[in-house]
Amino acid sequence: MSQFVLMDVFQAFNEVPLYHVCLEVFLLLMVLWLIFHQSYNPNETGDLSKEELQALIDEWTPEELVSDVDQNHRALHPRVITSKAQKYISIDNNKCLNLATHNYLNFVGNEIIEKSAIDTIHKYGVGSCGPRGFYGTVDVHLDLENKLAEFMEMEEAVVYSYGFSTIASAIPAYAKRSDVIFVDEKVNFAIQKGLDASRSRLKFFKHNDTNDLESLLLEQAELDKKNPKKANVTRRFLIVEGIYMNTGEICPLPALIELRKKYKLRIFVDESVSFGTLGVTGRGVTEYFDVPKQDVDMIMCSMEWALGTIGGFCVGSSFIVEHQRLSGLGYCFSASLPPLLTVAASKALDIMTKDITIFSDLKDCCELMHSALETINGLKTKSHKHSPVKHLVLSDECVFTIPREEVLYEISNYCIQHGIAVIVPSYLEKVEKFTPTTSIRLTVNNKLSSEEIKQACTVLQEACNALMSH
Repeated sequence: MSQFVLMDVFQAFNEVPLYHVCLEVFLLLMVLWLIFHQSYNPNETGDLSKEELQALIDEWTPEELVSDVDQNHRALHPRVITSKAQKYISIDNNKCLNLATHNYLNFVGNEIIEKSAIDTIHKYGVGSCGPRGFYGTVDVHLDLENKLAEFMEMEEAVVYSYGFSTIASAIPAYAKRSDVIFVDEKVNFAIQKGLDASRSRLKFFKHNDTNDLESLLLEQAELDKKNPKKANVTRRFLIVEGIYMNTGEICPLPALIELRKKYKLRIFVDESVSFGTLGVTGRGVTEYFDVPKQDVDMIMCSMEWALGTIGGFCVGSSFIVEHQRLSGLGYCFSASLPPLLTVAASKALDIMTKDITIFSDLKDCCELMHSALETINGLKTKSHKHSPVKHLVLSDECVFTIPREEVLYEISNYCIQHGIAVIVPSYLEKVEKFTPTTSIRLTVNNKLSSEEIKQACTVLQEACNALMSH
């Protein structure tokens, strides 16, 4: 019997591939080496004495956890705001016309919206106590998502609890390591963090330059021809903003859509600034250019600008949006948007639906502000005339009494002291992919009068005059 068993074993051994036998022998030898090997350190000389240990401790110099900070650094001297960020705002005890916060439609401080939020607290409390996928979904979340999808004329919407995480979560929910993303070099920081999380191959094109974008697409097409097998499984994305937060310029969406169709791209548009500000009914850059919304794969948006609340949303086809409910990290692992803020957004959306004059008023104010800013000697703007976000930089031909990098901060200080709130935006210089040009940023709202716009530009001109060499 044992003879037959040995023959069977020998026969089975002969049928095993040689590389398999070698691998098993190697693994067996490794296990035996780990079991029986006695580690030996030729430099080991036994335990150190107390004197030797103390000498080593005395020689060690720990690195600083935080380096010394200049006590005059601006971050150590923040401005103090003691009022709501409405049309007028109190900064360091100065009552100022608010051209600093993104309250484009004056929904911050709106009595109807505030009352709806307060009533919601009495019914639901202050929080939802969990992520949407567990026990954080309340009926008002579903109601807001339905309203957003209907307003944007898309199949479905998904609501996040924080505007930044909306953008940063939506991108890596789709784009992965093997994909290619073509992205404008001036995109905001939330998009940059989403790009980092995706780990995709990034190809930045010059700001609003469709020719530069197409040259990158042609390069990619040539690479695809060399490796068609890889090209078949590589997805290509195009990510832009409707209105760029860092420049105030509008993206050339019609030209981008043509490139999308020609090179088979998936296009995502961040409409955080353009939502509620562009188009006859405030539906954003697609309405502004009369581009079919179906040509855009997904629209991402923060509700913290035009809607005057907290949170963000994405809209698109059901196939696209539903995917985020399982893979959008900010949706899956963050507590859902508090009901009071959800209702505030819903009420703001109701106002936008019923009264479209607020959008024409905003457009008129943007154009009037743009024309007035162009008359200021010492400053210039490249922002679009219909953008509610305006960036002002120093004119090249003007000479100032202090270093140019300090001029903009002094202009901002002067304006606040004289009743006009404008700011110099802050950027993470060592973290931003392309650090934006330092500028004065001011925002336009739909309640500005021509006299207020004129007064704001007068103060800006006085600030420039005070700092220019004559």
